[in-house]
Amino acid sequence: MKYLSFDLEATGLGENDLIIEFACVPFCPTTQKIYDEHTFHTFIKCPSFEDLKPNLDPWVVQNNETLIKKAHSEGLEIEEFKKRLSTYLESPEIKELFNHQKITLFGKSMAAIDLPFLNRDLGWDWMREYFEHRQLDLSSVAYSLIDLGLLPEKCKSGSELMRELGYGEVAHTALEDAINTAKMYQKIVSRFHSS
Repeated sequence: MKYLSFDLEATGLGENDLIIEFACVPFCPTTQKIYDEHTFHTFIKCPSFEDLKPNLDPWVVQNNETLIKKAHSEGLEIEEFKKRLSTYLESPEIKELFNHQKITLFGKSMAAIDLPFLNRDLGWDWMREYFEHRQLDLSSVAYSLIDLGLLPEKCKSGSELMRELGYGEVAHTALEDAINTAKMYQKIVSRFHSS
């Protein structure tokens, strides 16, 4: 089965925070293939860091200033992002890769901000047009494996799960996180498929 691994970065985790970066890459855990040639990545326009700073979480101020400034200066307006993502999803290569079917999204802790923000900014109907109503979430997979005693309890943390699987630290950049999340799932499938 093929999935579209995606990740986004935002100005925070609150209801009114903004998407500032989005990336996705198709992959197939059965063949262990990540389709690097079909990545999609962009920044999304936001107000300036100085305008946002009074309402930002201290962690965001400390860690994401450069990313927010890049999104402000280079990002696409949300409608242009939606148009370009539609073009990507409707391209012959992506349509063929997913057998002209709706795409199953894959990510990590998607219920926190990823899916709510995409539904809000791209629209419920737009999301249903392109994507299956079912998704696969790496955090849920990890929790199941913890409950089964196949992963240590510490793997509830995304950073600890990355370390357990030999991938170092979470990058907090959308493209690298989308690729690493796919790699981690493939490693989990490979590890437990052979046991």
